[in-house]
Amino acid sequence: MVLEKYKQKRNFRATPEPAGDPKVAAERAKRQETAKERFFCVQKHLASHLHYDFRLEHNGVLLSWAVPKGPSLDPKTKRLAMHVEDHPIEYGTFEGVIPEGYGAGIVMLWDVGTWKPEVPDVDAALKKGDLKFTLDGYKLKGSWVLVRTGGRGPGAYGGGDARSWLLIKHKDEWAGDVDITTFAPLSVKSGGDFENILAADKPDVWVSNRPAKGGEAGAMLAKIIERAAALKAQGKGEKAEGKRHKAEGKGHKAEGTKNTKKAVRHPKKPR
Repeated sequence: MVLEKYKQKRNFRATPEPAGDPKVAAERAKRQETAKERFFCVQKHLASHLHYDFRLEHNGVLLSWAVPKGPSLDPKTKRLAMHVEDHPIEYGTFEGVIPEGYGAGIVMLWDVGTWKPEVPDVDAALKKGDLKFTLDGYKLKGSWVLVRTGGRGPGAYGGGDARSWLLIKHKDEWAGDVDITTFAPLSVKSGGDFENILAADKPDVWVSNRPAKGGEAGAMLAKIIERAAALKAQGKGEKAEGKRHKAEGKGHKAEGTKNTKKAVRHPKKPR
C-alpha cells in the first residue's frame, strides 16, 4: 500500500499534514515517465531536534531523508541522512505547525525546485545505495549524491542501520565553503522564520505542551515561542489600531456626508 507507513504514524484529525491522494500519486507517477525534471524540496523541521527533511519525487511520492545538520555545499563535508518513510507529493508545499504526535513541531519550507537523476535507473541506484542527481532549487543547485553507508542490501558498505546514508555535494560551480543553512535560514514560501510560522498558529498552546523539551532544541523552541507570542501580540495591537483608524475614518466620512447634505439643502445666497 502506497504511503502505508506515513499514514500509520499520523492522526489526520489532529495534524494539518496532508494525507495524500492516491489519484494524485498515480498521475504524478505516470507524468514521471516523460518528464525530464522532478520535484524536490527541503523542509526545516524543529521537532524534538532540529533537522532538515530532504525529499525527492519518485514514482508519485516523495522519497525522504532526515538530515540532522542540513545540506552542505562543501564536497569535503559528508552529511548524515537517515532514510525515513515516503511522504505524499502534496507534502512538498507544506509549511506549518504539527501540534502533537509524530513529528510535533514547526515545519518550514526551506528550499524547493526540481531534480534530475544522473543515473539511467533510479530504482537500481537506490537498491545499490548510490544515487547521483542534479538539483535546481533556490538554495541548492548542481550535482549531488546520496550514498548508503549501512545495512546489508546489495552494494551496501557493511553492517549497521540500513537507513543510514550520506548526502554529499559534488565539486562544481555551485560548490563552496558557505554554510547555506546559516547564510539562507528563512522560508522560500513565506519569507519568514520559525517564529513567524508559529505566530500564524497558536503559540500560547505550546507553553504547557511543547514538542521539544530540554536540550538545545528545547531552548531554541522556548525563544521561538516567546518571539512568536510577541509578534502575535504586536499583530493584534496593529489590528486594533487599524480598526480604530477605520472607525475614525467612517466617522469623518459620515460627518462630511452630513455637511454636504446640509449644504445642498441650505445653499448660501450669493452676495
